[in-house]
This record gives sequence, C-alpha cells and structure tokens, in this order.
Amino acid sequence: MFIQTEETPNPASLKFLPGKSVLGGGTMNFTDAEAAEVSPLAVRLFQIPGVTNVFFGTDFVTVTKAADKDWFMMKPPILGAIMEHFVSGDPVVREGAAEPEAAPTDDDEVVLQIKELLDTRVRPAVAMDGGDIVFEGFENGIVYLQMHGACSGCPSSTMTLKAGIENMLRHYIPEVTEVRPVP
Repeated sequence: MFIQTEETPNPASLKFLPGKSVLGGGTMNFTDAEAAEVSPLAVRLFQIPGVTNVFFGTDFVTVTKAADKDWFMMKPPILGAIMEHFVSGDPVVREGAAEPEAAPTDDDEVVLQIKELLDTRVRPAVAMDGGDIVFEGFENGIVYLQMHGACSGCPSSTMTLKAGIENMLRHYIPEVTEVRPVP
C-alpha cells in the first residue's frame, strides 16, 4: 500500500492520501482521543505522541501535530498507523456511530444560498488543502463558520475567511455583511 502525503497551508497539519475511500461522504473531525473512540483509525492515530487533531475527508486523512513535534519524527508512525488500519480491515468509523446530522429543513432563502455557495465553491477548494469549513449559523448579517482539519489553526485561515469567503458571500448575497469563525 502506498500512501501519498501533501503539505497543507497549515505547517502543523499534513494530508495523507491512502488511495482508498476514507469516508463515504461528508467529513469528521476529532479534537482529542476521547472523541476518537468512534473511529478505530482515529484511535490508532491518537496513540502517537504529539497528534493533536485528526480529520477525515472522503479520500484523505489530515493529521495535526503539537507545536513542539517535528514531522520528520512523526510522519513514519502516522504512515504506519494508517497502513496498519487499512490492512486490518477495520472500519474507519464504527457502524452507527456519529451519523451525520440531518440538515434542518426550515432554513430561509438566505441561509440556503449561503450553504449552496459554501458547498459548491468553498468546501471543495478547502478539502484540497486538507480541511473543511462548516456552516454554523447566520444572524444579523453575520455568517458563522467553523474550521476543521488543516484549516483549524492555520495561519492563513483569517485571510481565507475575510478576503476569500466573506468577499464572495457579500458579492452574491447582499444580506451578508461579515464572516466570523466559531472556535
């Protein structure tokens, strides 16, 4: 099994591409070992000292390391854990655990437009960098977004939110006045 790695704009995160499906659809973000209990793969990764975040996309795994750790030392055990997982035949996520949340059906027209733009224009580009941006809410002209994977804690995330996403949303949806991150 050959696993490719790609750097991300966040120097603390690396994107691992196992050449196999990771999640059938959607994304999952694990911020600690306790949250990872639903995923045998995430549990394996959190056993490696210095792993601080694990993020799954459809065909990739993004791992974030502690600031005092070096990728030179961390990359081999991470590659080994991912390879061991896929060879074992264990599921990435246990069946029935953490089903994706159903989208609310009572969204107004503005919220539907925001979600559509995020899903078609923003999320695919952000996924290429090993992360995801999730809509959290819209209130008084302000769009609230949560960043996952390589996007969480990325030095360029504020620029992405303000110069990229905020400008695009304001251009297409006049009701949007600002975009703010949700921690």
